[in-house]
Amino acid sequence: MEKVYDLIILGAGPGGLSAAIYAQRAKLDFLLLEKWLPGGEIANTFEVENYLGLNKLSGMELAEKMVNHVQDLGVKITIDPAVQVDFSQPIKKIITENNVYLTKTVIIATGASARKLGVTGENRLNGYGVTYCATCDGFLYKNKVVAVIGGGDVAVEDAIYLSRIAKKVYLVHRRDELRAAKSLQERMLNTPNVEVKWDSTVEEIYGENFVKGIKIKNKLTNKIEDIEVNGVFIAVGNKPNVEYLGNQIELIEGNWIKTDSRLETNVKGVYAVGDIRDTYLRQIAMSVSDGALAVNSLSHYL
Repeated sequence: MEKVYDLIILGAGPGGLSAAIYAQRAKLDFLLLEKWLPGGEIANTFEVENYLGLNKLSGMELAEKMVNHVQDLGVKITIDPAVQVDFSQPIKKIITENNVYLTKTVIIATGASARKLGVTGENRLNGYGVTYCATCDGFLYKNKVVAVIGGGDVAVEDAIYLSRIAKKVYLVHRRDELRAAKSLQERMLNTPNVEVKWDSTVEEIYGENFVKGIKIKNKLTNKIEDIEVNGVFIAVGNKPNVEYLGNQIELIEGNWIKTDSRLETNVKGVYAVGDIRDTYLRQIAMSVSDGALAVNSLSHYL
């Protein structure tokens, strides 16, 4: 007979790694699958200072500590990306590039990826002045000049947050009005050190070893403007990594996974943790907490 696991965890970011620790302690027969490199998106963060118990360290260092912790407990991380799932039966199927795995329960922890602008310099300077999280990296830009790209709630909130830290904040938005809540707009527009560049798109992010500036284009005049900045905060949304799930799970607006208070999805025995689920705050601490709660919930289910 084919082996049936108690649990398969999809994704080895903070949420998946936390779940693995609790699954190991619960003596579950489980498998931890990762697409590429364990550690998740935090490995791309230049510096982390807000994770309790650990002082300032790079995202890569924190990711390595989490992975090492899990491996020291005897957990094996299997690199075998899920490409399809079948949750139609009590015994679920996880189809990967190399295998078909059977399991009684599943934790989906494949996270979300920040939407990128797709402009020259963005990838090369990612982590060296280009960032996708103001609350994670904003403190690095005290008394410096930064740009926020976007026009929704997150972008406006980021601009307000950064205005307390940075000397000057530019908000670059491609339209002539913002999508953010009116109360947020009013607050930002009344902040003295925030300047909005309307009807503008970023054409290039430049710098040798660290961001030195951006080139923006006004859509109405086609004029190119060069703005010197020390950091670029891109806030044009996140994309949950749900493609491989097909239509197996209930999603809400934006394709985030809907869960109940115990982190169970609409499919019995299938749970979602971390950045992939519908949650107000996407931070490392939240993902780690989710991993613990999901394993506790599915242990009762089993």
